[in-house]
Amino acid sequence: MNPQINELIGKIKQLESELDAELAKRGAELRFGLEHGRVAFEEELLRRHRELRQKLLPYVFGARPLVMLVAPVIYAGIVPFVLLDLFVSVYQAVCFPVYGIAKVKRADYLVFDRHHLAYLNALEKLNCAYCSYANGLIAYVREIVARTEQYWCPIKHARRVIGSHARYAMFDDYGDGEGYRERLEELRKNLAKDA
Repeated sequence: MNPQINELIGKIKQLESELDAELAKRGAELRFGLEHGRVAFEEELLRRHRELRQKLLPYVFGARPLVMLVAPVIYAGIVPFVLLDLFVSVYQAVCFPVYGIAKVKRADYLVFDRHHLAYLNALEKLNCAYCSYANGLIAYVREIVARTEQYWCPIKHARRVIGSHARYAMFDDYGDGEGYRERLEELRKNLAKDA
């Protein structure tokens, strides 16, 4: 792969690490942490969060009528999301072992922790759980599809792709037939190490 591209990928990873560190600092400023994998707030902050929680009935009846009207459309999305979740989970369980591709850990992508926020009422927590599931599921699916693409067709497109997945940068350049043939097996072998 091009050394300049490798250097840029390295810089991106370094910036991601710096971003993680800054987000951790912000978490410390907000006085929360993880204890035995569970979110823990300082007692004073937890008391303040409870004061900020909007009661459920005023929250519901204070919503604009159109919001109430479209809510069922939004929540109807749970059906295709669950079907997609089921399909891709079966897909990788059946196909990935055949090709020696490490399975994507679903739990790494589906994160449900907003229910610990005392300033959210029950409906807000339900909304957060729905969004966490939908966005986590899409990220999980994306990684499964990215690994599939890396195995079968690790070639960049001729046009710029908006929002490409993290694996895309290491794919071979469009039109580089020799590079593709030379690196295909290496890229496939790397998929077994992703566990």
